[in-house]
Amino acid sequence: MTDHRVVFVVFDGFQPLDLTGPHEVFHGAGGYTCEVVARRAGPVRSGSGLLVHAAHGVADLDPAGTDTLVVVGGRGVDLAREDEALVSWVAAAAAGARRVASVCSGVFLLAAAGLLEGRRVTTHWARGEQLAREHPGVRVDCDPIFVRDGPVWTSAGVTAGMDLALALVEDDRGRDVAHAVARRLVLFLRRPGGQSQFSVALWSRQPATDPVRAAVAAIHADPGARHDIAGLAARAGLSPRHLQRRFTAELGVPPAAYVERVRVEAARRALSEGDEPVEAIARSCGFVTAETLRRTFHRRLGVAPSDYRARFRSTAGAPGARPVPEEGRSV
Repeated sequence: MTDHRVVFVVFDGFQPLDLTGPHEVFHGAGGYTCEVVARRAGPVRSGSGLLVHAAHGVADLDPAGTDTLVVVGGRGVDLAREDEALVSWVAAAAAGARRVASVCSGVFLLAAAGLLEGRRVTTHWARGEQLAREHPGVRVDCDPIFVRDGPVWTSAGVTAGMDLALALVEDDRGRDVAHAVARRLVLFLRRPGGQSQFSVALWSRQPATDPVRAAVAAIHADPGARHDIAGLAARAGLSPRHLQRRFTAELGVPPAAYVERVRVEAARRALSEGDEPVEAIARSCGFVTAETLRRTFHRRLGVAPSDYRARFRSTAGAPGARPVPEEGRSV
């Protein structure tokens, strides 16, 4: 089997995990030759101070013959995208590459090279508004962890680069190889691209006291359980009225609203990752009936569960597919 040539573009102030994470994925899969290019060959200092040796500079590495071009992100990207020689090399390499990818804010370098006009992309949530403002011809969606639009693949921040690399490996070598790499790297779950950057557990306020923590833990442990206020209060060792007050004060939403958010997230995962019928997913995630799940999805996401599944699944394999954004997220 002929090795795929993967070229990583780095610069002073890059994020080291944007490079090392995907690099390990490709190396673990086998069948890839990985090279690192920078403005000049030699040591390149990352944003955290780690020195990485770039074997090539743009003046001595022919951009032709690149199969997969991966541009990393990091604080230094704002200076890197002003470097005409680096930007020109990226544009030339992309012109002949089978596919082009960016991790995190590396998307700004792709934009500077004129590679994103009219395309749908993602980046780290903290830089989405800046990208949309500076490049109005680019469709920015900061909900998914990675997006494929034709030959251009873009991903969210840091660890999402490993998810992106696993998707690229799957695209080349199949799901079994990608899963084997994920297991070897002890990645608990190979996340599909449409999974949101904004999970309930990550983006909700965190409980401040043990009783509310106990209630929250019970909800996440089994989203499909009943979780009425009496049952949660028993878990917390509080009266229902007391739990209602403390839960709302600590998390900013009442228990019922929090339960619904967790159930919607669980249903989204089930729809995107499995083959269960919508009716079965509704029951297992606590919605009881498919109609209740449908109404909740329409209210929160503006789409039916079946449409969400169709759009989400097409994201993994079809160019230009559009997963549905999380409620309240727009760019």
